[in-house]
Amino acid sequence: MTTDDSPVILAIDDEPRVVQAFDLWLDDSYDVLTETSGEDGLERMDNSVDVVLLDRHMPGLSGEEVLDRIRASEYHCKVALVTAVDPDFDIADMPFDDYVSKPIDQVELREVVEKLVSLEQFDTRLTEFYSISRKIATLEAEKPHQRLDESEEYAALLDRRDELKSAGKELLSELDSEEVNKLFEAAEPAPK
Repeated sequence: MTTDDSPVILAIDDEPRVVQAFDLWLDDSYDVLTETSGEDGLERMDNSVDVVLLDRHMPGLSGEEVLDRIRASEYHCKVALVTAVDPDFDIADMPFDDYVSKPIDQVELREVVEKLVSLEQFDTRLTEFYSISRKIATLEAEKPHQRLDESEEYAALLDRRDELKSAGKELLSELDSEEVNKLFEAAEPAPK
């Protein structure tokens, strides 16, 4: 069972089985809230939520609309899109922290949540670096090299990652290298 200081995870997916599975898989370490619509998820949203697991396509408010409203309300939670939607270059401008393709199993879900919860302790530049690295890795796993080479969005992500890498070298040197390596192990998606 969780304690009062357990991180709060909000799972929003229109498939009740999915949020029930997430609750079951995470319940021993986290305080898990579940909703089956974007509207209900937003009503449940507050500053106590640490991580949102969000389906991208839902009836009513889509996951993208929910994500935009979470960011517009300036909640400081981390958001992972957990979706069956194949990523395209439009993800470059979406303000999520991780993109996970369904189906997802318990081990992968727990790893994603642990990484996102651990990001809270880091500087915002490092969390942006993580988010951009995940977008790059997701696109590289899904798109052929030729499409990547032709994409302005992909090129912009690479440029921003390089800027953050240069600016963050001093910051990274101050952190425990084992801690940083563990965090960024997730930057490369597992082979399909």
